[in-house]
Amino acid sequence: MFPVALTLLLLQHPHLVSSSEDGRWICTEKSVTRSRGDMVIAGFYHLYSWELFVQNLNDPALQQQNIQINLKKYQLLFSLLLAVEDINKNPHLLSNMTLGFEIYSAHYSGTDMLEDPFTWLSGKNKNSPNYTCRRDSTAIAALTGTPTTFVPIGTLLDLYKLPQFTFGSFDPLLSDHGKFGTVYQMAAKDSGLALAMVSLMVHFGWTWVGLFITEDNYGMRFLSELREEMDKSRVCFAFENIITYSVLSDFSNGLSMPCLLMDSSAKVIIIYGDSKFLLSFILKFRHILITGKVWVLNSPYDDVTISKRHFLIDPFHAPLIFSHHYRSTSGFTNFILTETFSKNSRNNSLPRSWIQSVYCLLIKSDCRDLGHCSYNATLHWLLRHIFDTTMSEESYNIYNAVYAVAHALQQVFLHYMEEPQVHNGQPRAFLSSQLHPFLKKIQFTNPVGDQVVLNEQRKLEAEYDIKSFWNFPEGLGQKVKVGEFSPSRPYGQQLILFENLIEWPIGITKTPQSVCTESCGPGFRKASLEGNATCCFDCTPCPKNEISNMTDMEQCVRCADHQFANAQRNLCMMKTESFLAYEDPLGMALACTALCCTAITAAVLGVFIKHQDTPIVKANNWALSYILLISLICCFLCSLLFLGRPHTASCILQYTTFAVVFTVAVSTVLAKTITVVLAFTFTAPGRSTRQWLLFWVPNSLIAICTLIQVTLCSLWLQISPPFVDTDAYSEHGYVIILCNMGSLTVFYCVLGYLGSLALASFTVAFLARNLPDTFNEAKFLTFSMLVFCSVWLTFLSVYHSTKGKAMVAVEIFSILASSAGLLGCIFAPKCYIILIRPERNSFSRFRERSHSRRNKH
Repeated sequence: MFPVALTLLLLQHPHLVSSSEDGRWICTEKSVTRSRGDMVIAGFYHLYSWELFVQNLNDPALQQQNIQINLKKYQLLFSLLLAVEDINKNPHLLSNMTLGFEIYSAHYSGTDMLEDPFTWLSGKNKNSPNYTCRRDSTAIAALTGTPTTFVPIGTLLDLYKLPQFTFGSFDPLLSDHGKFGTVYQMAAKDSGLALAMVSLMVHFGWTWVGLFITEDNYGMRFLSELREEMDKSRVCFAFENIITYSVLSDFSNGLSMPCLLMDSSAKVIIIYGDSKFLLSFILKFRHILITGKVWVLNSPYDDVTISKRHFLIDPFHAPLIFSHHYRSTSGFTNFILTETFSKNSRNNSLPRSWIQSVYCLLIKSDCRDLGHCSYNATLHWLLRHIFDTTMSEESYNIYNAVYAVAHALQQVFLHYMEEPQVHNGQPRAFLSSQLHPFLKKIQFTNPVGDQVVLNEQRKLEAEYDIKSFWNFPEGLGQKVKVGEFSPSRPYGQQLILFENLIEWPIGITKTPQSVCTESCGPGFRKASLEGNATCCFDCTPCPKNEISNMTDMEQCVRCADHQFANAQRNLCMMKTESFLAYEDPLGMALACTALCCTAITAAVLGVFIKHQDTPIVKANNWALSYILLISLICCFLCSLLFLGRPHTASCILQYTTFAVVFTVAVSTVLAKTITVVLAFTFTAPGRSTRQWLLFWVPNSLIAICTLIQVTLCSLWLQISPPFVDTDAYSEHGYVIILCNMGSLTVFYCVLGYLGSLALASFTVAFLARNLPDTFNEAKFLTFSMLVFCSVWLTFLSVYHSTKGKAMVAVEIFSILASSAGLLGCIFAPKCYIILIRPERNSFSRFRERSHSRRNKH
């Protein structure tokens, strides 16, 4: 093995306290505490000085606070002592070596800050740069705390290539290996703290929070990360108060911050800073009763717990504290008690003398509580209730740092075991710089089961415990773990809370709500307010046929075409199919009307067939009358095609059948009108063509007119035939099943052609209305076409203003009304004469009326 000795070193303020004759507390001269061994690590860290006690001795709260701070910092020494003793007792780790430590002061003054490091490096009581007088041990590493302590000392130690372990908060600036190549940060990366806090906000629905933060590198970096995470989760700041250290004294004495805090509508307040900042903040509000606020803090709060003596009401009662997760070190509490009470402990001067000083101070400052207690009982109370016997985060980092050095040394010795241990006849010298290659790659499991990795690229992000601190009277308190956060877990499972363990601050009886605007419930959407944060908004109802079924939706969602929004606008419901069915009262009425009209028309046809030899039937061209009656029967029946659920066949038959049969009917009326005109035109005797014209012209006209309409319908079916369509927007809650015309151009051509035939029939009939004859039906034809045209002109105006069942009903009614108009106007007078006044339907009556008309002329 290497013929050298190593020393473990930690720099502190090991001043002792004594009492002067006038009763003032003073500090004795500095002393250095050493635990000798073969190997040593050195650390530089400072505590709050005893001078702070002297200046604030008249303030009991601040005095007790400073006692707790010093005791908390002094806990670091116990973790160092525990790690060293455990390693020295471990037969499998550095079995032939003994670790030791030295404790020095780290001064605040820039001129004195390097005094002890030079003393440590040279091994003498006075500074001797570049020289060492150590004979029995070798210093191999240093432990440093905050960057304030590290930067000047670290720069010096870097010249010696000494491994330096920082046990304070993780600082990304120290990750620059070009400037800090010998620095190893023991703390876990803190980049997940912002995500952890925002996850807590999202869990409880807190979107409106306040922030107090320090204006240093740590604070600004955390603020940037916090803003980024809050933007992702739609969480907003009610206020951001960035505080510099230069105005901490003004902040502690002013009233602007308490007023801002109490006037803010935010129920959740985030405080981020180091122990010094949190101490100033808490001291500011310790005498101000603030209720209804939830405090969310980072872990330095553990170091600055304020004892509220004789008070149950505490504005900082039950804060939610995020601290790094680590497993508790077994035996740490028992080790502290053992080292403190054991009179035979070889390290008796390390903790015992310092705690005795605090004990003495407590007796003088509050003798009413402790004056009548025995020494052991008072010291036991001190350790249990003022001195935290559980290992803190920084103590845990020191514990791991000592083990990291031990494991690195073990690997160094194993590596050089097979190499020659002498060089030119001299033993091989051990240099602390030889540890760096092994430290950069080291990875081990510490005694409590946690993985320790010094390579920052392989370090995992920190996991956090969420704790709550409950204050009780007489300076007692209780820390309770209420949750945890692990960034390595799957999204949505990173945060775990034990809500039954959460105790809310004074004035809050249930889970608080911290929002700028109350959530927009289902049926509403958020409408941003210009000039305000995104968390401040108005709630507006969703538009027609749009819904929101969740709270705080940015946009409403439109229902599908086959769905509709309910009255509350929070649910899309299936629309009901709508069509004019036979079962509907309206459909049933129209169907019965169509059938009745068909039966009447068939009865009229039967009457005409029965009386086909009478003058009135012969005089009006019985063949055309039969054609017209049959076409009217078809017109009445074609209306039934519009009833029921539309399908492709019914849609095609609806319009083509309607167009053809009505063309036959109207062209027949036109033929009858032309027949009347021809009958009076060709009345002279000897005209042999009269009978031919009266028979062939009307029949040919009907055939030609019908053929033209059939051609148009064929083109319609070829170009774009009617098809089944749906209309989901015209009627709320219904999907209208209808027949789409297909090509509207051809459809209007069909209607236009039919309208032109009706107009021609009306014109010819109107011109022939005054022709003399006993059975001249020109007047009836004129009136029938007037009714026909009026019905369909009315139809065109009403048709485009109706939807759904009403539109179909208008179509059927127009068909029935126009057909009934033709039937009634043309055939009702004839049926009246045939059935009721048969005496007028004879040739003798015909001659009498003809003779009387000649005599008049």
